[in-house]
Amino acid sequence: MKNIVVYCGSNLGTNKAFFDAARGLGKVIAEQGSRLVYGGGNIGLMGTIATAVLENGGEVIGVIPIFLKKLEGAHLGLSKLYETSNMAERKNKMIELAEAFIAMPGGLGTYEELFEVLSQAQLKLHPHPIGILNVAGFFDPLLQMLQNTADAGFMPQQNMDLVCVDSDAEKLLHKMRQWQPQHAEKWILPEWARQEKESLC
Repeated sequence: MKNIVVYCGSNLGTNKAFFDAARGLGKVIAEQGSRLVYGGGNIGLMGTIATAVLENGGEVIGVIPIFLKKLEGAHLGLSKLYETSNMAERKNKMIELAEAFIAMPGGLGTYEELFEVLSQAQLKLHPHPIGILNVAGFFDPLLQMLQNTADAGFMPQQNMDLVCVDSDAEKLLHKMRQWQPQHAEKWILPEWARQEKESLC
């Protein structure tokens, strides 16, 4: 877990707890000797966590598409900044650099990035831990949606263990360091389909 990718909002959000959590996670990442990999911007929670890592003596790698660098502005104090031609290249570069992933509160881009690495973990395309820093219960509806997905038979129940969840940054990182990938069958045949198949034999 040397390189930790953090997905989070380019806005600050209405609850100051999101800002405080970004600063807290940045501090813990730096103190534990890890390196932050993030979207490269200087605004919102993205800029907040990058600044916090740097202020606490840590290293930060940014990955930003050229068009967003012009719109949002890149953080000027980063240890390294990669520029990409589009969003897909950005996501792939961040995944390439990653040894762990954390999602914090954010918008559509954060959800997209989180679900991409969850999907890849399900397909065993990467072996890295995925964490959700569930600040002020922000991700409770999403976690319930994932449970509903398992209950409805569209993913195995074991896939709930693909993600570590905590509201405390230090506890979350500890869970992620202890996490081990588990085998789960991707395709599930429901009982009604099994019975129908047997009746045709």
